[in-house]
Amino acid sequence: MTRLLEIHPQNPQPRLISQAVAVIRHGGLIVYPTDSGYALGCHIGDKKALDKIRRIRELEQSHNFTLVCRDLSELGIYARIDNAAFRVLKNHTPGPYTFILRASSEVPNRLQHPKRKTIGIRVPDCKIALELLESLGEPIMSSSLILPDEDSNLSDPGRIFDILDGRVDMIIDGGFVNEQPTTVVDLMEGFPQIIRYGAGNPQDFE
Repeated sequence: MTRLLEIHPQNPQPRLISQAVAVIRHGGLIVYPTDSGYALGCHIGDKKALDKIRRIRELEQSHNFTLVCRDLSELGIYARIDNAAFRVLKNHTPGPYTFILRASSEVPNRLQHPKRKTIGIRVPDCKIALELLESLGEPIMSSSLILPDEDSNLSDPGRIFDILDGRVDMIIDGGFVNEQPTTVVDLMEGFPQIIRYGAGNPQDFE
């Protein structure tokens, strides 16, 4: 049975944040709010939870997963960042952007793109997400909560519970959030290339 946990979006209760983090640490799969819709999240090293995400979203093996980080310095542990990429990241984090970069050795192979060896990384501008990351002390392995045959994130926690009850371990209700997914920016070629137009200001990268 899935637990529904209501957390204040502007003043997240530390006791409740700790309960959610405990679920992640014990191999659970959670749904949590971000600045671009709700996301599925689990521990970076948990293969079973990752497989659950693949089944829920019906993802191919080549899908780029995202490591959600608490700040720019943590982000640099999991991706190889040159000076040009650093300037882009510094100007757009936190925010509703996912950046594609070459994964570092800290990233498990199963999370990397099988051919390009890349990883998606981001720092969300969302109090609940940032408090989860701070308490956890490491990134959350994440995927946008975009169900098959839909092109936007789920944004209503009540509807999410109706759909995913019994399929995830916890759903954090942080109220309604922006349903537009992140803008995805590939930084592998030394300059920004937009892979998906979404939230934020995509024109900044054109």
